Amino acid sequence: MQQHTIAAAITQTGVGLHSGVSTHVRILPSEPGSGRYFVRVDLPDLPIIPAQVAAVNQTLLSTQLGQGEACIRTVEHLLAALAGMGVDNARIEIDGSEVPLLDGSARVWTESIAQVGIVSQAISNPVPLVVKQPIWIHENGAFACALPASKTRFSYEIDFELSAIGNQWHSWSLSSSFAAEIASARTFGLLHQIEHLQKTGLIKGGSLDNALVCGSEGWLNPPLRFENEPVRHKILDLVGDLSLLGTFPQAHFLAYKASHNLHVQLARKILELELAKV
Repeated sequence: MQQHTIAAAITQTGVGLHSGVSTHVRILPSEPGSGRYFVRVDLPDLPIIPAQVAAVNQTLLSTQLGQGEACIRTVEHLLAALAGMGVDNARIEIDGSEVPLLDGSARVWTESIAQVGIVSQAISNPVPLVVKQPIWIHENGAFACALPASKTRFSYEIDFELSAIGNQWHSWSLSSSFAAEIASARTFGLLHQIEHLQKTGLIKGGSLDNALVCGSEGWLNPPLRFENEPVRHKILDLVGDLSLLGTFPQAHFLAYKASHNLHVQLARKILELELAKV
């Protein structure tokens, strides 16, 4: 399959979930084989941070990439949009340390990509890695795994005591529409945890406009975009984190009550096993 990039530049401005700081993002077409990568245009020498597993340096409530002293936080929604829409190569210029949360989903990004369009490039993607044996990462009753499969699929289950969320399951195939089925699912939080997170310096940019909030009496800001919007958002996060592999392996990715940390550990394990074959 040929590689693709966007046909024209995309720009968005918004507030970061954790920093609360407004940043400007400009996504540009990029050369074949360059991959998806960030450029900190606010820093001297314009440091480049590749969207690769090796660049992950933090996974607390979001995925952060770093190169030297430069870092970019909360990359998962934007990267999920690019990968889910088939954009292999993109230069992402940003004037701060956190990608804007926008509406809490990947919808704005996918709509922007659809608006400018994508173009095929002169080289083909490498043949995807085929997972031939189960690969598991588990911790404290949660897990993420990659299973042998005939096509790439992402499945997720979550289980919360709050009845408005409860137990949810969803499965999405890479051959299905990311924009229609996954992109618009928003990030969510639990009301009783928000004050603690804010006291620890997190979610400074979170609000009822960019995140679903659930309390003991139900959702504070309905309606939901899907009946199972929370678990669809977890698939969005999983797609974004596994996009750091470059090309998705042929596998069924399955996660239960997992986190960015488990997603990234799984990606690292896949790479480790692949490199061991060389």
